[in-house]
Amino acid sequence: GAVLVDGLPGEVPRTGIGACGTADKPALLIGIVVVSLLIGARTGTAALARRWVGDVVFAAFALLGVLAGMRAPLTTDAGAVVAATLGALAGAVALRLLLRTAEAWTAPGHAGGAEAGRRQFLALAGSAGVFAAAVGLMGRSLGLGRTVEAARDAVVLPEVTGGTRPTAADAGLDVDGITPQVTPNADFYRIDTALTVPQVDPAGWTLTIDGMVDEPLELTFAELLALPLVEREVTIACVSNEVGGDLVGNARWLGVPLRSLLRQAGVQDGATQVMGHSVDGFTAGFPTELLDDDRPALVAVGMNGEPLPIEHGFPARLIIGGIYGYVSATKWLRRIELTTLDAADGYWIPRGWSKEAPIKTQTRIDTPRSSDQPAGSVPVAGVAWAPTRGIAKVEVQVDDGPWEEARLGPGTSDDTWRQWVYDWRPEPGRYRLRARATDGDGETQTEDTAPPAPDGATGYPTRTITVT
Repeated sequence: GAVLVDGLPGEVPRTGIGACGTADKPALLIGIVVVSLLIGARTGTAALARRWVGDVVFAAFALLGVLAGMRAPLTTDAGAVVAATLGALAGAVALRLLLRTAEAWTAPGHAGGAEAGRRQFLALAGSAGVFAAAVGLMGRSLGLGRTVEAARDAVVLPEVTGGTRPTAADAGLDVDGITPQVTPNADFYRIDTALTVPQVDPAGWTLTIDGMVDEPLELTFAELLALPLVEREVTIACVSNEVGGDLVGNARWLGVPLRSLLRQAGVQDGATQVMGHSVDGFTAGFPTELLDDDRPALVAVGMNGEPLPIEHGFPARLIIGGIYGYVSATKWLRRIELTTLDAADGYWIPRGWSKEAPIKTQTRIDTPRSSDQPAGSVPVAGVAWAPTRGIAKVEVQVDDGPWEEARLGPGTSDDTWRQWVYDWRPEPGRYRLRARATDGDGETQTEDTAPPAPDGATGYPTRTITVT
C-alpha cells in the first residue's frame, strides 16, 4: 500500500485525502483486501485447470513483497526476501493441497457424494484460514508493538525547566459543545503517510543532526531527556483541513528547544532549510529563517503531560509553530538535516503542495451542531487560530446582517487557538450563520473560497440553523 501511494501522481493522494479525510488509510487497506480476495478467487478457479497459474501468481506477489520490503526503511533486505518467500511458499502449498482435495472429492464415486465433498472442502479451507489468522495474530503479539508500548509506559518525563505551564486559562469557556482549550491526546487528529504506525524502541533509537553543520550530533533517547526541557502550548494544523474542519488541535508539548540543538551543532553559512527525516522515510522541510523569531520550535518528547503517544511520534517528533504540519511536524523523528531550499524537497512538495506553508488565519463554528434549535438563548461558539500571530477578534454574521463581535475566551499565548462565543437570542425562523477571525497583525481571514491544495483552504465557516 505504501509503495502504491508513493508511486501515484500527487493529485491522486490529494483527491483521496480530500474525499476520505482521516479514513483514507482504512479505505486503502480495505481496497487492498478486496482486490486480493478477487485475485485469489480468480487464481483458485484458474488453477483447477492449470496448476502453474497458482504458482505464478504467488511468485508475482512474492516479488512485489520483496520490492516493497526493500523500500521500507524499518525492514532489512534479507527480512523482506525471507518474509515474502515464506509467504508465497505457504500460499502455493495450501492452494495445491486444496486443489488436490477438491479434485478427489469431486471425482466420480467419492464416498458421501458431491455435497459431502463440498462440506469437507469448505471445512478444510476454513481451517486453513483460521490457522493463518491465528499465526498472524500471534506474530503481531510477539512483535515490537508490546515492547515499544512497555518502553513508553516506563518513560519518566523530567521536570520542566521553562516555557508555559498549565494555567486556569486551559479550562476554557464553559459552553456546551465547544472544543476544549487543550485537545486530549485521544482526540487529537492524526494525519501522516504511515499505513501502520512505526514501532520505535527508544532503547535503540538515536537522533542525528547533520548536513551543513560544524559538529554533527548523535543523541540517544536518554541523552535527549537529560537536556533542559521546556513546555509550550502550541496549536498545529494539517494543510488538508477544510474550512470548518477538525484537522487542527492544541496541546502542551514538552521537548528540547530546536534552536539549542542547532547551536550545539553549529549551523553553517548557506544552510537555508531544516529537513526532518522520519524512521519510515517521510521528510518535511522548512526555511531556517523561521527560527530567527520566537516561535516555538521543539524536538518534542511529551504531549499533555505524558510521553508522546506512539501514533503521534514516540519517541520524538518536531513541533514548529505557525506552519502546517506537512512541512514541519515530522513524527518518529530520526534525523535533522541542515541543507538548502534548492537541494531537497520534503515528501509532499513534489506531490503538488506549496514549499512554504504558513498557517492561515481560520475560525470554526463548533456549536450549535444540530440544525434545529429551540427558541431562546442559542450560543454560537467555536475556536479560532493564527499561530504566532494570535487572535484579536472573532465576528459572527446572521444572514446578511452586520458582523457582530464575539466574546473571546482566555488566551494562553499567540501560539494557541482562542475559544469564542456569540450570545445569540433569535426569534423562530431559518438563519445562516457565518464567522470570521482577525489575527494579531490586523489581517481578517478572507471570504474567498479555496480548496486545501496547494497551501491551505480559505473561506468562512457557515451553518444553517432552524429555530423553532
